[in-house]
Amino acid sequence: MTPDPTPAPPQAHTVSGVEAVSVLGDEVRRRLYGFIRRAHRPVTREEAAADAGISAKLAAFHLDKLAAAGLLTSRYDHPGGIRRVGRKPKVYEPADTDIRISIPERRPDLLAEILIDAVLGQQPGEDAQSAALRTARHRGEALGAATRASSRPGRLGPERSLTLSESVLEEHGFEPDRQAPTEVRLLNCPFHPLAARSPDLVCSINHAFLGGFLTGLQASGIAAVLAPYPGRCCVELRAAASGASVPGPANGACVKEVCARSAGEPGGTWPASRETTRRRRS
Repeated sequence: MTPDPTPAPPQAHTVSGVEAVSVLGDEVRRRLYGFIRRAHRPVTREEAAADAGISAKLAAFHLDKLAAAGLLTSRYDHPGGIRRVGRKPKVYEPADTDIRISIPERRPDLLAEILIDAVLGQQPGEDAQSAALRTARHRGEALGAATRASSRPGRLGPERSLTLSESVLEEHGFEPDRQAPTEVRLLNCPFHPLAARSPDLVCSINHAFLGGFLTGLQASGIAAVLAPYPGRCCVELRAAASGASVPGPANGACVKEVCARSAGEPGGTWPASRETTRRRRS
């Protein structure tokens, strides 16, 4: 039997997209950054200054701004490894960064990692979708367990479970909205627009991932529930029914049926949900 995929290895450092765009908004910094990326070796401030046609002092100012934003790394070393008499100059290299900016936030990388791990770890007799759901649940469990290990919250009841979950869900682009002490809606789907292409698959993966997160977190009395609604994630976190456990991954047919009903077909749920929202706001 093929073992379950192990958690993904550490990835390249992700720089804040807004910060990176702000720093690179200056034309001189863009030129300096481009020159250093093309050099494929450590570059001194004097070399960068000569390429940009500015003084070494001004180049140093801009290069240090790029380094502070995480776009460059710096150290004192001899360029090219050639030892020379005197003090080692400061040299700059591109940081191992991944610059992203998306409003609202999208996480196609997470979905891609789940699908790749599912392909690599597919077990004998297991179909592709089952492998994807199993992998998504394991990935969510790993995230929940890591969150629990870092925060050491002790026993978690429903309200504390959601409070601890909110910050993690915010980091992953779900835009959690606490509707009640034991209810969190997720206003953004980080897997959109891929979810629109195959809601039965992507929503199932999302549901499995969030259900696994609650399991790994050891969240008591909270369930990840499929609740499709236009303009937001298909999953909500709610208080579980008395004696109920966190549900397992939904299959594709289940999600497809829910999404079809929510799209305004007979028996649809959106009009009722809108009315409920109006009552709460009033």
